[in-house]
Amino acid sequence: MAERRRGDTTAGYEIHQRPAGQTESQWRRKRQRDLSGSRSSKTFKPKKNIPEGSHQYELLKHAEATLGSGNLRQAVMLPEGEDLNEWIAVNTVDFFNQINMLYGTITEFCTETSCSVMSAGPRYEYHWADGTNIKKPIKCSAPKYIDYLMTWVQDQLDDETLFPSKIGVPFPKNFMSVAKTILKRLFRVYAHIYHQHFDSVMQLQEEAHLNTSFKHFIFFVQEFNLIDRRELAPLQDLIEKLGSKDR
Repeated sequence: MAERRRGDTTAGYEIHQRPAGQTESQWRRKRQRDLSGSRSSKTFKPKKNIPEGSHQYELLKHAEATLGSGNLRQAVMLPEGEDLNEWIAVNTVDFFNQINMLYGTITEFCTETSCSVMSAGPRYEYHWADGTNIKKPIKCSAPKYIDYLMTWVQDQLDDETLFPSKIGVPFPKNFMSVAKTILKRLFRVYAHIYHQHFDSVMQLQEEAHLNTSFKHFIFFVQEFNLIDRRELAPLQDLIEKLGSKDR
């Protein structure tokens, strides 16, 4: 994806912790249930489901269970004996669903008028190109950009040649490259929400859910070096703050 990025930026975010006695996974599941039963029952895009009974489904259940350990750094590590590509595939689908739900809570605030360009603060602006349907980068509003982005990600996840769901079907040689691009682009939705809509998130009392989801996302991409550090610059201060609280 082509982009235009300008300089560096700093921003402060209040980090809300989960209630005492609740594990990360319990907190996240509760927030997802609360969201599903409230304003975000309409997700931005249809949820991507992993077939129940498949090995990837079992990996997803393992991921959810290990989040309860209280140590996110350890929870994102590749389970012993598992395939790296499959682990990344399962988590990529999970992050798509999380971001899909999170953005679905604030779509009424992210409009052509309020967000006429896709940005992450005053110094970072993104232009859309997918190399296929739109080859030359175009400047567009945030809701249009995110619609392009999420539709593109959905198409990749639905492509059995890229994300095989059947046992024994190998991942393609370019899988890691595709996964990195997906995660890099999903990060931009987090960045836009934090920079442009965090006040709305706080009004909706969803900041703890957002922070938990983003912390999980960041620890995962850091564990496997899936996003270049320069791409993370719009939220670097927040990333460092989240990391320091885990030490």
